[in-house]
Amino acid sequence: MFLLDTDHVSIMMSQQQPGYGVLLVRMGAHPPSAFYRSIVSFHEQLLGAHTRIVQAKVPHGLLKGYEYLERIRADYEGTQVAVFDQAALTVFDGLVKQRVRIGTRDLRIASMALACNFTLLTRNTSDFSQVPGLAFDDWTK
Repeated sequence: MFLLDTDHVSIMMSQQQPGYGVLLVRMGAHPPSAFYRSIVSFHEQLLGAHTRIVQAKVPHGLLKGYEYLERIRADYEGTQVAVFDQAALTVFDGLVKQRVRIGTRDLRIASMALACNFTLLTRNTSDFSQVPGLAFDDWTK
């Protein structure tokens, strides 16, 4: 089973970024049921949409912000979303006690992958390599 990091989710949404074709081919070798998105990634993307909306200086910018928000909602509809539950919180607390130094939301995503025994798909291998026991790979190369 695989957990998509926010960067891989964004690549899938845009369908244009470098690495999209490679990612699509690699994911195509597995059933759709093998992939999960993180509720933390959903949170990160909502924060991005929120920023676009509140920083819009012209009506067209506001429209674009809400269009982006709708794309996020639609993109998550019908996908498997892994939740941040008690098991993930326990792993997260353990990693904090071990003083793993990566961003908080990345640490939450890593905790979810560890708690579920998922392989994390991410381009951010330098940060996630600091998480003991985490299986990860970059499928955009």
